[in-house]
Amino acid sequence: MTGEGSGRPPGLSVRIKLALSYAAFLVAAGIVLFAVSFLLLTRFVPEGAVYVVGGGWAPNRTNLLEVFVRYTWWAVGGLVVFGLVGGWLLAGVMLRPLDRITDVARRARDGQLAQRVDLPGPRNELTELADTFDAMLDRVQHTIDEERRFAANASHELRTPHSIIRTLVEVAQADPEGRDVDVVLQRIGTTNDRAIAMTEALLLLARAGRGSALETDSVDLADVVGGCVDDERADAEARGIRIDTALAPTVVTGNRALLRQLTANLVHNAVVHNSVSQNSAGQNSDGGWVRVSVSASPAALVVANSGAVLDRSVLATLTEPFVRAAGRTRSGDGREGAGLGLAIVASITRAHGGSLDLTALPEGGLQARVTLPR
Repeated sequence: MTGEGSGRPPGLSVRIKLALSYAAFLVAAGIVLFAVSFLLLTRFVPEGAVYVVGGGWAPNRTNLLEVFVRYTWWAVGGLVVFGLVGGWLLAGVMLRPLDRITDVARRARDGQLAQRVDLPGPRNELTELADTFDAMLDRVQHTIDEERRFAANASHELRTPHSIIRTLVEVAQADPEGRDVDVVLQRIGTTNDRAIAMTEALLLLARAGRGSALETDSVDLADVVGGCVDDERADAEARGIRIDTALAPTVVTGNRALLRQLTANLVHNAVVHNSVSQNSAGQNSDGGWVRVSVSASPAALVVANSGAVLDRSVLATLTEPFVRAAGRTRSGDGREGAGLGLAIVASITRAHGGSLDLTALPEGGLQARVTLPR
């Protein structure tokens, strides 16, 4: 069994080698048996004429050796034929699982990663090989799915700063007389710096998903969370949403840029996916709220918000890309985003060896709890 297009010179298949090995073993066993029988004949059968009581005749050593050697050659020839045919058939039965594994491997090489060997039978070397190969295919498919999600996440996260920069430029171009060039450039620079930091964080996350170690440091989680809350406070006040914080100093080992991105997504989601009833001024009229807390033992970040009552069956799907609490459609107000915020949160949490728990609050709204190793 040679690989197609591998550049290796052709050689004997494993089945032929096994058949030859079985035949050689049988012939060797026959030769040993022949040698033992020959020694017994030469040692215990006398030479010359042998007479028995009553005048009968018995074959002597020469007679027995002549017949023994003649039929031994026929027996050895039969062992060769039997060994080759039987070895060929037996090798085919033993190597049949390898043919199944090879077929799945070729399909996987051609991109059909959904195929699995699923070799039946008790545990042995071949079933362990098949199970290991299936596990490898699972890992490869998972990695490819992660890469696809990374591409979607990156496009989603980078769309916002690019849109902001485009808006700033369009506004400045529409009002040449009233624009303040210094302010516009300062805002574009700030937004561009955030885009660069975000890109670097997403690249770090991609390397972590491929098994590379994150560049970690001691990070005060409360300090990171406090900065993200300050960034969202203006938007929350404009929507009539109150943000309450309880941030205990908590030092964790992690990547600061990724932890900031995780926190920013959670706080932003809590503000955006909040109460939707608005008054004539465009503000929330039912007093939405967001509670953000950081605890030290265990190291955990909890972000809870008011909002509509969520179906508990939806929680398991919220960390999937492009899934929103309200479903896969937009309401038209442009506030739901692309449904990737919690997917990124889940990826960053996994990269840090932590856990993400989502809970639908009985009175409405969502609570997200991220537990990180100290």
